[in-house]
Amino acid sequence: MVPAAWLGAYWLRYNLDAIPPELLRPALGALAVVAPVQAAAYWWFGLYRGVWRFASIPDLIRILRAVVVGVALAMLALFALTRLEGVPRSVPVLYGLLLFAGLSGPRFLYRWWKDHRAGIVRGSERVLVVGAGRAGEMLVRDLVRDPQRRYEPVGFVDDDPAKRGREIHGVRVLGGVDDLPRVAKRTAAEAVIVAMPSARARDMRRVVARCEETGLPVRTVPRLEDLMAGRVSVRSLRALTIEDVLGREPVRLDWDAISRGLSGRRVLVTGGGGSIGAELCRQLAGLGPARLVVVDHSEHNLYEIDRELRARFPQLVLSCRLMDVTDEAAVERVFARERPEVVFHAAAYKHVPMLEGMPREAARNNVLGTRAVAEAADRHGAERFVLVSTDKAVNPTNVMGASKRVAEMVCTALAGRSRTRFVTVRFGNVLGSAGSVVPLFREQIEQGGPVTVTHPEVERYFMTIPEACQLIMQAAVMGEGGEIFVLEMGEPVRIRDLAEQMIRLAGRVPGEDVEIVYTGLRPGEKLREELFHEEEGLAPTSHPKILLARHRAVEPDALDRALAELDAACGRCDEAAVLGVLKTLVPELRRPETERRETGRVVPFPGPK
Repeated sequence: MVPAAWLGAYWLRYNLDAIPPELLRPALGALAVVAPVQAAAYWWFGLYRGVWRFASIPDLIRILRAVVVGVALAMLALFALTRLEGVPRSVPVLYGLLLFAGLSGPRFLYRWWKDHRAGIVRGSERVLVVGAGRAGEMLVRDLVRDPQRRYEPVGFVDDDPAKRGREIHGVRVLGGVDDLPRVAKRTAAEAVIVAMPSARARDMRRVVARCEETGLPVRTVPRLEDLMAGRVSVRSLRALTIEDVLGREPVRLDWDAISRGLSGRRVLVTGGGGSIGAELCRQLAGLGPARLVVVDHSEHNLYEIDRELRARFPQLVLSCRLMDVTDEAAVERVFARERPEVVFHAAAYKHVPMLEGMPREAARNNVLGTRAVAEAADRHGAERFVLVSTDKAVNPTNVMGASKRVAEMVCTALAGRSRTRFVTVRFGNVLGSAGSVVPLFREQIEQGGPVTVTHPEVERYFMTIPEACQLIMQAAVMGEGGEIFVLEMGEPVRIRDLAEQMIRLAGRVPGEDVEIVYTGLRPGEKLREELFHEEEGLAPTSHPKILLARHRAVEPDALDRALAELDAACGRCDEAAVLGVLKTLVPELRRPETERRETGRVVPFPGPK
């Protein structure tokens, strides 16, 4: 390209006529200087390292720099040698322009040709992309570069009016989100991809509603943290899940306060292999504790979290202990050896219908286990103790909720006579936790149904596991001791609506492709959960998503006597006595006979609303 551009500059200078002989000879001689200088500039700016197939804007910038620097240095060299005799003043400028065009043009023509060939692939799935922002641009760029060309983007939809009619990588913005059903029909789209990783929950629900109107399968890109890590690609596409639809606004945390309270500390997590406990361990490991002690009575769960943490955080000082929190000798040994400064007590039995028939196990694990760990934290001078509680502890109608309410009372009583700061954090259901309805519904849908819902009007509060754990940590560093913090759960979700939404997200029609049946409330279940007792009230805190419940007075001596009776009743497997103590400690406990259908009878889904 150097001789072609150099001689082409002379040719243009003389209006496409022959170059005068008296100038042609010096021009050819000057190439002995210009070519090596220009080649050195190419090498310096990395032009020889580029791959033509993926030529892009950074390559264009490198070419421009190499040309400008090369031309300048070549002219300086010629000036030093010949005083630029025989070089018209317009030649360096024309030479630079021709050289830039000669270097960049073939690269981009080659890339266009390869992209065009890749586009001629039969069987590509025609997709509409929702969101013409950064994520959408990255996604479409990956789609058109994919050698297998599995997807063919046929258009964007985006609510930004300034983008209407514009093109991104040759794909036009055809309308707004509300136009999605019409645009999908017009373009004969076969699927929809949502490229809005940072969308607010309200916006995402609106997008999903429009997607459902198209009747097409819906996929999405990873969340914002994955996008920032550069993992938005064809391989990263996944089906839209109920977590995306029920997602809430991003939680804003005081990470400075959390780091000051937890970084560099010895932290112990009980129930560390469970859904909440494991996520707490992941979040805590990222904060750089001096030592993280994970306790669980499930060998498999403990093995899994141990393997994961060691792989993800190789610098973490980790200790995993297989232990039952009701084993007081084992609890004492762990606290004596590890000397934890912060304790997160997430170990609990939580399956409501199962525990209704096993009150001894519920009381022994949830009450006596909590007391054993809390008293050990007090004896060994832990700075903070955080009890992970549940909304089922409020006006409980089941053994599980009553046992967790007594566990709250244990921590409240200890807070009044200990230098350890005992804090309780109470919240509702978490999406995707072990035993929750979401994985159950997903499994039932994959099997073709039916999806079983206990009651058409049953409602629950939901939040994601990472959000719950982050708020638990925030509450832990906020508490001064004795508080019951209640996490703001937003609006309750009707389980029937949840089931219908999940069926639609799977590309099926509720009541037609997948049946919904109502089986009746199970033992101990409520139609609607509550987050606080009427005597507790709620007060705001410094964090908008964390509220403070005014805890009810607990008489420590009476509680100790009742716990001694409970311990004795558990020791002799006297379940009637266990229930009696729970009712004494939690007078609001009501266990009404659950309305049941006849065995084997179900009520079918009444059809789309």
